[in-house]
Amino acid sequence: MGFIHCYTGNGKGKTTAALGLALRAAGHKKKVLIIQFMKGNIEYGELKGVEMLSPYVSLKQFGRESFVSKENPDEIDVKLALDGLKFASEMIKSNDFNMVILDEINVALDFNLINLKHVINIIKNKPSDLELILTGRYAPKEIIEISDLVTEMKEIKHYFHNKILGREGIEY
Repeated sequence: MGFIHCYTGNGKGKTTAALGLALRAAGHKKKVLIIQFMKGNIEYGELKGVEMLSPYVSLKQFGRESFVSKENPDEIDVKLALDGLKFASEMIKSNDFNMVILDEINVALDFNLINLKHVINIIKNKPSDLELILTGRYAPKEIIEISDLVTEMKEIKHYFHNKILGREGIEY
């Protein structure tokens, strides 16, 4: 039986938790697909790490290197998110994977790059044995309600507030 996980909240660790599940699944020779929304940076360490986990884990990005404007997203950002959602739907229906991770999909929803009804439809129609992971801040209540496991990462303290930028191998 496959469950639906949601990792959300303003604290660090949502993508990291999902990647930990991918690593664990690969250790048991399970097939994992990671789809990253709103991410297109080829310097992310997970891209190199996933190569080492091949053929069990694969990753596809649907985003640009630049940040997306919530108030006025560029047309290309909407197109990439829609392409990512279409790809996710096809891959989930393919039944080729034991686990699919939709990284930052909650943020894509919050930015109105994709439609919540479409995401809910994909979730409701997933194969019963597929483990489906959704990450990102701002998870809508409908995603929280439909999920079997919800973890909210809460920031208590973070070194970013002391002007420490992202570090290679830790934040990217």
